[in-house]
Amino acid sequence: MLKVIIDAYNTVRNNNKRNISLLDKIYQALFANKNKLENINQYSYIQSLNQAIEQLERQNREINLAVFDDLATMAQADPKLHRKIMAALTNFIRNNAAQETHIQIQDNPLSTIRADIQAALSVLANRNTQQDREIELLDLSHIDIRGAKLSGANFEMTNLYQTNLSGADLCSANLHGAILTAANLSGANLAGANLKEAILSAANLSGANLSGANLNQANLYLAKLDGVILKDTILNGANLREAKFSDVDISSK
Repeated sequence: MLKVIIDAYNTVRNNNKRNISLLDKIYQALFANKNKLENINQYSYIQSLNQAIEQLERQNREINLAVFDDLATMAQADPKLHRKIMAALTNFIRNNAAQETHIQIQDNPLSTIRADIQAALSVLANRNTQQDREIELLDLSHIDIRGAKLSGANFEMTNLYQTNLSGADLCSANLHGAILTAANLSGANLAGANLKEAILSAANLSGANLSGANLNQANLYLAKLDGVILKDTILNGANLREAKFSDVDISSK
């Protein structure tokens, strides 16, 4: 509607000089209202974001699941808020996954990841990476997120140093250039994952499925690869110095 009014204004302005003064006032009023509306929307999003972040600190898991949906919507609606939202989600995961490490998961290695932590990870994994700043990498190091469902996740250049991803589903995930030094990826599904130039030195990949994965120029120095599945895995230029191999599966079954 606004475009129609503007086009009409330009047409009349070009053909009727007597009405220019009045039309100018209308035109200026329209844009004044448009800018005011944008400022209101911007304030509304910031206010909603602050309330959502405050809610995450109250530790209500059921409400948090709804909050994550709101944060994902806000991040898409306003790129200016993207950085703050991703930082809030990262902090939430780091704070809560660390608690799980020392409480439940430590006692039960088969324990599944908490629903709200999984939801926060999913928002990060599916974020619009074009809004990321090159100098600001996601930091998910030193946390326990074993069993996380992250198929197709985009964690390019993410810091996952010493992160426990045992049994995680990272099928077709983008981990290009990710820091996975000393990470636990035992039993993880990395089929078709992009691990090009990833740093996997001293990582535990025992029993991991790397079929069809791209490990071109990846650093696997001292990595543990016992029982790993390497069917159609790309290892061109990979550093395998002192990597530990045994019972490696390269079959086509």
